[in-house]
Amino acid sequence: MRIKDAIQQSIDVKRKILADEEILETIEKIVEVCIGAFKSSGKVLFCGNGGSAADAQHLAAELSGRFYFDRYPLDSEALHVNTSYLTAVANDYSFDEVFSRMVKAKGKKGDVLIGLSTSGNSPNMIRAFETARNLGVITVGLTGESGGKLKDISNYLIRVPSDDTPRIQESHILIGHIICELIENKIFNKK
Repeated sequence: MRIKDAIQQSIDVKRKILADEEILETIEKIVEVCIGAFKSSGKVLFCGNGGSAADAQHLAAELSGRFYFDRYPLDSEALHVNTSYLTAVANDYSFDEVFSRMVKAKGKKGDVLIGLSTSGNSPNMIRAFETARNLGVITVGLTGESGGKLKDISNYLIRVPSDDTPRIQESHILIGHIICELIENKIFNKK
């Protein structure tokens, strides 16, 4: 039955993540760099395309709104939420420039840019990561198994052990939720 197969495939990918100490350690490191950015009046920016854009926006809202409890908002934003900006830059320059121009406008040394890309090869994300690196913005890539081109330009990289887009995206949101929970707990001293 396809329903059971899909659920089992999602569980199998998550079991691989659970057993991968390197991934778990990288999640902890990402939490620490995000906390460092917030504690120094910085921000965490997100980017992604398609379903990954929706996940990026979702995770930014968890930080800037709230996750488990009411607390002070954290400066976090998905770079694609201004459709007038997005369509103007895509039209006047190129869709490849939509994230990098916003990183130039908003990013500063010590901020964090988290990019969600199942392939790791989206040209607009690659340009954003290159721009971020030039500005001293810490880059975090969440990709599929290969890591794509983002693997060579990310300060921190989590490669979900799958090449199946839906399973990768399901794992990205799980990892993102864990990151948001730990950031919130550590900054606001909740258990």
